[in-house]
Amino acid sequence: MTLARVFEQLAGAEAPVEFTAYDGSRAGVPGADIRFDVRSPYAVSYLLHSPGALGLARAYVTGMIDVNGDMITALTTMQQVLSDVTPRDKARIAGGVLRDPLLRAAASRRLDPPPQEAPFSRIPAWLRHSKKRDARAISHHYDVSNTFYEWVLGPSMAYTCACYPHEGATLEEAQFTKHDLVAKKLGLKPGMRLLDVGCGWGGMVMHAAKEYGVKALGVTLSKQQAEWAQKAIADRGLSDLAEVRHMDYRDVAETGFDAVSSIGLTEHIGKKNLPAYFSFLHGKLKKGGRMLNHTITRPDNTSPSRKENGFINRYVFPDGELEGPGYVQCQMNDAGFEIRHQENLREHYARTLTGWCENLDAHWDEAVAEVGEGTARVWRVYMAGCVLGFNQNWIQLHQTLGVKLEDDGTSRMPLRPDWGS
Repeated sequence: MTLARVFEQLAGAEAPVEFTAYDGSRAGVPGADIRFDVRSPYAVSYLLHSPGALGLARAYVTGMIDVNGDMITALTTMQQVLSDVTPRDKARIAGGVLRDPLLRAAASRRLDPPPQEAPFSRIPAWLRHSKKRDARAISHHYDVSNTFYEWVLGPSMAYTCACYPHEGATLEEAQFTKHDLVAKKLGLKPGMRLLDVGCGWGGMVMHAAKEYGVKALGVTLSKQQAEWAQKAIADRGLSDLAEVRHMDYRDVAETGFDAVSSIGLTEHIGKKNLPAYFSFLHGKLKKGGRMLNHTITRPDNTSPSRKENGFINRYVFPDGELEGPGYVQCQMNDAGFEIRHQENLREHYARTLTGWCENLDAHWDEAVAEVGEGTARVWRVYMAGCVLGFNQNWIQLHQTLGVKLEDDGTSRMPLRPDWGS
């Protein structure tokens, strides 16, 4: 069996994909828009020894497989392939491999994971989410290179779901709209104080200060993010109103904030810690203050919070946990927040990620030079895969607005939402 035929058997002969291999073999549909180039026989080892799609991802990250064509289209075409491979299929493919001495030798060797895989991603759940471990997990993902993130995210440096106001909106317009939507939901006004936990590169903090005259404090566990944000704040003349600190949100000593925003942090908190998390944020607010939680969610409350052998857990967000929107809302409610509004921005995140994919492709050679080809490949396949996830409702993005009521039950909320559509 030729190497190209091995991959054709995995995909099925009808898949609109072409396969080429270093040994000169070809299979699949000649001239297809998507072509997989197999550059090493050891790619077979990753496929046979790694569970699910993790094997294909490992082979791609190490450069044993190249993908020619749009990565989103490639993953859309191939998404059902590995999930439909049964043990019988693997046995049949393995039988063909064993008849070739070179492939047999490659398949029999169990390869180490690529170095981009977080070495601590398989720690038991009960050991996760200490302050030290959270700092390590955040650093793994966010302390890559500010320059790399500038190329991928664009000028906004916003690494969270944007909100597209119309079909033709650009990524930058959509990120501005997202920050403004959060500000309006929180009812920000000049002179207020905002706490933004997990603030990233300070996008929400600077927006609140510049557009609303709010005194805003952001905190992040990423040292590189904090350094970038503080420089950007100074460069924009916002130092009197905006500040970003490199610290754990649990170490924020100030209290009495008028509003709290949590944009993309809840995914890192851990299911067992959500009650304490929302209670902490509730305690930071004045009575009548609002909290906006913006988080990736699972489409239901019954699916597992994480896939231990999943690519994202191993390579991208170690220790990340996603809950259903109902569960997140219940934890906010039980912590004392009255829930006043919720919306799902799932399709907006697919568009946001598509924009990031296009940015990475446009800066591919520079990105490879900056962070290395392995890391760039991790990002390419991770973001493209997430486009599928949001488009096909494997994952969602919910904004949930809560208020800390006055003692007499007053909410200070308008009778109807006043932040537009």
